[in-house]
Amino acid sequence: MSTRYLTKSRFKLAAECPRKLYYVGKADYLDRSVEDSFLASLAEGGYQVGELACLMHPGGVRVDDLDHQTALDRTAELLKHDNATIFEAALAVDNLFIRVDILRKVGLNVELIEVKAKSYSVRTDANFRGAKGQLKAEFLPYLRDVAFQRFVAEHALPECAVHAFLMLADKDQQASVDRLNQRFKARRTDGRLRIEVAPNTDLAALGTPLLAKIPVDDHVNEILASHLSVQPGVEQPFPEAVKTFAEAYASDRALAPIVSSGCANCQFKAHEWPAPGEPRSGFHECWAQAFNWTEADFAHGTVLDLWNLRGKSELIAQGVLKPSQVTLEDLGFDGQAPGLAGMTRKHRQWYIGHADWPGGGEFYFDSNGFRSAMSQWRYPLHCIDFETSVVAIPFVKGRRPYEMTAFQFSHHVIEENGRVAHRTQWICAEPGVDPNVPFVRALRDALQGDKGTILRWAAHENTVLNYLRGQMLANPESAPDLAELIAFIERITVRSGERKTKIAGPRNMVDLCEIAEKFYFHPSTKGSTSLKKVLPALMSSSSFLKATYEQPVYGGPGVSLNIDQPIAWWQLKDGSVMDPYLLLPPVFDDVSRHETEAAEEGFSEELREGTAAMAAYGRLQFEELTQVRRQAIVSALLRYCELDTLAMVMAVQAWREAATT
Repeated sequence: MSTRYLTKSRFKLAAECPRKLYYVGKADYLDRSVEDSFLASLAEGGYQVGELACLMHPGGVRVDDLDHQTALDRTAELLKHDNATIFEAALAVDNLFIRVDILRKVGLNVELIEVKAKSYSVRTDANFRGAKGQLKAEFLPYLRDVAFQRFVAEHALPECAVHAFLMLADKDQQASVDRLNQRFKARRTDGRLRIEVAPNTDLAALGTPLLAKIPVDDHVNEILASHLSVQPGVEQPFPEAVKTFAEAYASDRALAPIVSSGCANCQFKAHEWPAPGEPRSGFHECWAQAFNWTEADFAHGTVLDLWNLRGKSELIAQGVLKPSQVTLEDLGFDGQAPGLAGMTRKHRQWYIGHADWPGGGEFYFDSNGFRSAMSQWRYPLHCIDFETSVVAIPFVKGRRPYEMTAFQFSHHVIEENGRVAHRTQWICAEPGVDPNVPFVRALRDALQGDKGTILRWAAHENTVLNYLRGQMLANPESAPDLAELIAFIERITVRSGERKTKIAGPRNMVDLCEIAEKFYFHPSTKGSTSLKKVLPALMSSSSFLKATYEQPVYGGPGVSLNIDQPIAWWQLKDGSVMDPYLLLPPVFDDVSRHETEAAEEGFSEELREGTAAMAAYGRLQFEELTQVRRQAIVSALLRYCELDTLAMVMAVQAWREAATT
């Protein structure tokens, strides 16, 4: 029987929650982890960063054997040399096992380098600490990771002095060569994704180093001297905690669950109590054990569902576990009905557990508030949605890691008489081509035909355009019509001015997400104003959407640019209205929907809605694809982005009808 090693990825899980060690790697448990998601890595350029780091250490030997013992033996043989550079070096002691991204041995000095596709700036992240001196939460998992590795390496190589480093994407550096990202192509063979580096790619071809190598021994020392939670209310010094984790994993023993607000993002969490035959949900098992809950207790959600609320861990510690148990005092809320400005965040939090909104009924809609907002709009209405990417390795020289790339938009128009058309769209998926300036130019051309109100959902479109404005201003030679493009952006956006003032253009976009937040609440959204949550709620509650879209009225020439035949967007399945997004073919015909969902777990809610598009763009940029598959992905991107703006149309239609009846 092979050794059940505590690896660095399993230690990372244990440091988050010791109970996760019991669920990881078991086929009968749901696992939404992005640990092995090639889509997530392609979306952010993780594989390319790893290969770039290796190129920055020439002469290294790769130990990529899957068998643990073979990898350990090969590493041991290489370490017999006075000087050695090893990629994926394997080290073990007792039942602890690590793969070191880059290990450099010079005499008895060993550098242990952990490579991450994480952005870093010496100006803002130099010491990885917050204002109060604490290690920043965004870097803590990486620092713990490298601390565990140094802990193992020091025991495996007791004669050596081991020093720890993080290697991160340096946002302070600019690429000095064009099409650098195209030197790293992805290929999946035998179930593994590998990066193929273009011929003649050496240090000179890479130009200015885009990865920063940061010494972190001081941070590691602090972590090794700290304590980790191993049981509810029980903390142990780092070495003892590692031993506890390793023994529990080796014996397949479940440690007691430590319940906190972190449970909301557990990768072993199903959306609801699993039905017979479905994968088990670690989250539900943890809460059932910790609180003696049954399936019925989960029926109306948990306190974790309270939207945008801090202090959930404190409420859990006080025994406040369900939204219905939350009091006005818990929220610091006076319980008054929404005013003229609409709902506040606290209204939405309260309504999640207490359906006492004005007027009662299945959901709450402030028709007066919506009519007041809509009275400021001017027809025709323009619904726009962007797809963007932030890749680690720049397309062109002069750009920094993780600069914004805007590669697609969709544009629907609503006429005053109610007619809807998918008027324009734009996409640039050609590998190695920087689409940003052409994107702005195409958007300007799409919107300049009239003075109608432009609608967006959430801040993303405004953020993107302001980012592109700054990017173009920093490079005046980026476009011959630069002044016109800048003026266009300034007309339709709001940006920050001096002394925290806001400068809004005369045609500033209207945020439908803010409309939803102020005037619409449906309990099925659990307070979220994400379009992907609001649309299914509207489809189930709007008689207008049912009457309109249960017939195949949308599609075909003159209405849709991508959907050839009319489709009925309002459909029932098992007694519930289907999410319209599930009516489209998947973005990838060669990747499971589970893999696509797994890729989403590593991103914030706002970015999560575009994760599939980011991953698709990553594949189009970095993966060697047949022309047929490439065109299939492009077509899927166009369909999904079209549905994003059609969803905005549906929201406007539902609210407008409800406000006038």
